Amino acid sequence: MQHKIKLENVTKVHFIGVGGISMNGLAQILARDGYVVSGSDKQASEVTRILQKAGIDIKVPNAADNISPEYDLIVFTDAIQPDNPEYARAVELGLPMMGRASLLKIITQGYERTVCVAGSHGKTTTTALLASVAQAAGLDPTVHVGGHVAGALNNRVGESPFFLLEACEYKNNFLQWHPYIGVILNIDADHNDFYGGGIDGLIDSFAQFARNIHPEGALIINAQTQGFDRIVAGLACRVISFGLYENPTGVHLYPRDVSFSDGGQPYFSAVKGDEVLASVDLALVGEHNIANALACFAVAEALALAPQAVKRGLEAAPGVKRRYEYKGEFNSVPIIDDYAHHPTEVRACLAASRKKHSGRIVCVFQPHLYSRTRDLMEEFANSFGDADKVLLLPIYAAREVHDPTVSSEQLCDLMRRRNCDVECFDDFYTAEQWLRLHLVAGDLLLTVGAGNVHLIAETLL
Repeated sequence: MQHKIKLENVTKVHFIGVGGISMNGLAQILARDGYVVSGSDKQASEVTRILQKAGIDIKVPNAADNISPEYDLIVFTDAIQPDNPEYARAVELGLPMMGRASLLKIITQGYERTVCVAGSHGKTTTTALLASVAQAAGLDPTVHVGGHVAGALNNRVGESPFFLLEACEYKNNFLQWHPYIGVILNIDADHNDFYGGGIDGLIDSFAQFARNIHPEGALIINAQTQGFDRIVAGLACRVISFGLYENPTGVHLYPRDVSFSDGGQPYFSAVKGDEVLASVDLALVGEHNIANALACFAVAEALALAPQAVKRGLEAAPGVKRRYEYKGEFNSVPIIDDYAHHPTEVRACLAASRKKHSGRIVCVFQPHLYSRTRDLMEEFANSFGDADKVLLLPIYAAREVHDPTVSSEQLCDLMRRRNCDVECFDDFYTAEQWLRLHLVAGDLLLTVGAGNVHLIAETLL
């Protein structure tokens, strides 16, 4: 059959770690384009079960026997190490192999209008918002998002030349793509394990991302972005800026008449110059989501989409799992789960909670990565000002090996010196027991972090 996505001499593709947040979407995109797709993971999950229902052959757990010479291509993620039995078997058989980002680069080449959403914070939410806007405008896009949207998986396959893609900066993955439109939501110090100390290296990478944009396309950038002048200097493409505040340098799009509902959802008017483009009631919580929505108006400006279509798409947009997600109530205490894993995100999550809740806020936080906790220890210690009580869990190592020189106990001691009411727990069970004993009606419980802290909420419920 004629494929939209051009993989030379490839019919059968196998994904190692197919349950991953990006991998499952790529597997589905290839399957819907007519490739024979299979995948494996270390354990079964909701994602692997959904993939099986979609007709994708899933093997659990990872095992060398899952790999045979019949495969034309093996796809793997950064998390897969050379000692993975399937990776090692594929190498032994001499099979063609490709990393996730390299495959994504080939997929994007099948689309004339790729929109890449980059930034330290808000990528997943903004890509999901853009997907809703594009559908409201009748564009029928293909979408790849790094999160689960409204209980569904994180992709859709459309028939148009538009591809909306969340572009991750880790290990410079986002430099593999050459988008028609590139979005930079913000830049914040992170991934020091790759970029080193400071923020200069990170800004340089975002500047290269901007230079990779098609000269007939556009860079959409937050006017408050660190390194703004360095990034936009000498670009061949159009530059459209947005920001939460109108400033003397002339931001193109900004909000006016901002207010918040009792639940913390913002209302605002999107303004271009002195022209009100549309007024929007967002279902998402927090001031930071006004900036994410303005980025969508800026993309629409670059694509000449009607502001009213943007309004319809934003107001109809579903939420993203683990992005300020309401989980339910435990003994009359509402529970919100959020993926925030950087000090800026933690502050935004707690600030949004304080806007909607006047009672006690109890925050269970699971630090993510030893390197991030170590490098941003001071910033984390200062990010819980809107919480009345903080429970710290052990660090979630993710892709890193155990580092005995970094611990949640160190963060706990530093927070106490900042007069924060904080306790450190050795495991989930003891934290859950504290919550069962001490939560009372009128409290709000937040489970926060990029690891598996959401299991606390699910166990309580």
